[in-house]
Amino acid sequence: MAENKTKPTYDSVDDFINQVESPKKREDAFQLKKIMEEVTGEKAVMWGPSIIGFGSYHYKYDSGHEGDAPIVGFSPRKAAISLYLLGCATQEAEPLLAKLGKHKKSVACIYANKLADLNPDVLRELIAKSYQSTKAKYPTK
Repeated sequence: MAENKTKPTYDSVDDFINQVESPKKREDAFQLKKIMEEVTGEKAVMWGPSIIGFGSYHYKYDSGHEGDAPIVGFSPRKAAISLYLLGCATQEAEPLLAKLGKHKKSVACIYANKLADLNPDVLRELIAKSYQSTKAKYPTK
């Protein structure tokens, strides 16, 4: 079975964000880091070369594949900011997503061009709900 590439590293989150090419996206990344730390109570950690994660959980699929992943996270990618919120893949998240603002969604990812496109209160609530639901689904032992 292939080894997971996305693992926590000791790389500096701030150094990574400071290398983001776009000044606006860099500013958004620092703001999003602060928001996620406040909402989750977790410190930001680099996962692989480009994902900033908060907390971690262990998963195991029926296929036998297992690994660890950040409970919530984001990446300031060139095309869009990618928000990794597993809890957003539920029907309960739909009313909040409808009020979030300008974004695109795929399963457990939300893509936004800039933070200003999103309602900050709704974003905080989505992060909190996603964090709580993922922790409940994958409790640490």
